[in-house]
Amino acid sequence: MSVVSATPYTLHMIPTRPDLALRSADQLNERIRSLMLCSGGRLSAEQRAEYQVLVVAWAAAMREDVVKAA
Repeated sequence: MSVVSATPYTLHMIPTRPDLALRSADQLNERIRSLMLCSGGRLSAEQRAEYQVLVVAWAAAMREDVVKAA
């Protein structure tokens, strides 16, 4: 498991999941939306951790899409 700094100014470390790298930004966005809908917008600690991992994976997928488009 690798870790990524959330910002250069925080100590938060967010674990990444290699299996999420295989998903498209649309698929990751759908999972994020589903997580929020199922929780009613109030995430448990476990759900919050999953949300953070999903957002990092989604951002990476979006960057990859931009690079491909360029």
